[in-house]
Amino acid sequence: MEWNAIIEFINPELLIVVAACWIIGYVLKQTPRIPDWTIIYAVTVVAVAFAIVMLGFTPQSVLQGILCGAVAVYGNQLVKQAKKSGDE
Repeated sequence: MEWNAIIEFINPELLIVVAACWIIGYVLKQTPRIPDWTIIYAVTVVAVAFAIVMLGFTPQSVLQGILCGAVAVYGNQLVKQAKKSGDE
């Protein structure tokens, strides 16, 4: 899948939210008391909150937040899997 196609769905002013969510996910992953399965939910909640603050409370801002969180997690997994396949 091409990143350009994915990025077209996200409001350009929210790309900083994607970067912030990526960092938040990384920090949560390094935290021993946080189970891995909760990271996706935490990142999504933070992304939706950021999107609502930046765009106002609308259904579109909630959807944009979900997309930002999803792209951050997907991008992280894509990088991890690419590194893992290179090690084999």
